[in-house]
Amino acid sequence: MKLNKIVLACVAAVSVSAAVAGEVEVLHYWTSGGEAKSAAELKKIMSSKGHSWKDFAVAGGGGDNAMTVLKSRVVSGNPPAAAQIKGPAIQEWAQEGVLANLDSVAQAEKWDSLLPQVVANVMKYKGSYVAAPVNVHRVNWVWANPDVLKKAGVATMPANYDEFFVAAEKIKKAGFIAVAHGGQNWQDFTTFESVVLGVGGAKFYQDALVKLDPKALSSATMTKSLETFRKIKGYTDAASPGRDWNLATAMVMQGKAGFQFMGDWAKGEFVAAGKKPGKDFLCAAAPGTAKSYTFNVDSFAMFKLKDAGAQKAQADLAAAIMSPEFQEVFNLNKGSIPVRLNMSMAKFDDCAKLSSKDFVDTAKTGGLVPSVAHGMAISPATEGAIKDLVSQFWNDDKISIDDGQKRLVAAAATK
Repeated sequence: MKLNKIVLACVAAVSVSAAVAGEVEVLHYWTSGGEAKSAAELKKIMSSKGHSWKDFAVAGGGGDNAMTVLKSRVVSGNPPAAAQIKGPAIQEWAQEGVLANLDSVAQAEKWDSLLPQVVANVMKYKGSYVAAPVNVHRVNWVWANPDVLKKAGVATMPANYDEFFVAAEKIKKAGFIAVAHGGQNWQDFTTFESVVLGVGGAKFYQDALVKLDPKALSSATMTKSLETFRKIKGYTDAASPGRDWNLATAMVMQGKAGFQFMGDWAKGEFVAAGKKPGKDFLCAAAPGTAKSYTFNVDSFAMFKLKDAGAQKAQADLAAAIMSPEFQEVFNLNKGSIPVRLNMSMAKFDDCAKLSSKDFVDTAKTGGLVPSVAHGMAISPATEGAIKDLVSQFWNDDKISIDDGQKRLVAAAATK
């Protein structure tokens, strides 16, 4: 993403006439049930501060559609006040000189003492805050329907992939879909990165998917990861291509499928439907990943605005995002955990408490790793290339393991 100098001059010169005093326009892609409920809480807080919220929701769970729309808005000199952006993409936007400095808000609200350093660093550009973090999602979860497991004779959640395939076979023979999956590249990679983490461990994950080390990508461990990934595909249904992630979650919820590999925003769907963890659905770290944690931090980058009223609304939005009240109610709805340290987890369920504990523990042991599938680890261009390759491999059984691995090495070299 490189905006040319002429466009940047236009961005700097054009007054954002669309923003009126006290209005905050927010671009986001929270459009599913649990997500929309969470966004509504932020609107409510902003309304209580006397500001009007202009919703700019763009459907598409991975956010790709939203980024396309955002780029056109910035190029035209009419950016929203805030946009849902995360990971290295924050730095890329900041390099273009279009993001607002949030240090005055961050200092007043003591963000440096409230955020884990690994998270704070992602929100900063050249030492200054340009984005506000909303939450921490764990990506390496597997969700299950306990009734389906019981009917299939599966006693416990699988701890490794050998156990997983035994369970999947039982579920299939019992007449259910073993793995609910949606066919989009970010969903394919969500499953793939959990497989790589479960087969190879946190250090291998870092070497292969974060550092993109050709030696790791060409290794026998990656070969085994690709074999495991393809074997999972055999337990999905033929209708999965193009399916949205929340519809796959609904398959588990409705007792049509046994398992789903998905981040804990899936729990937000269960909860929004009135389901109870441990009773109506089960959660566990993806096979082989109990001592690791792939994190995905949702955040809002703030864009430079000229209207004073819009700037005030924007600052209040940043403060509201990090407030204990919003952090609690938002994450209870979304399925994630608060990004603020030392938050009470008393109102949270057992899945969230496990997530919070593992987040703290893995930060100390080196098992805390960024999710590639969800834009936390590598440049958007490289991420897009390897996501596309992994999806091609997933969808085309004619691509051999060896050929798929060679293509992965080549895709990882994309700049």
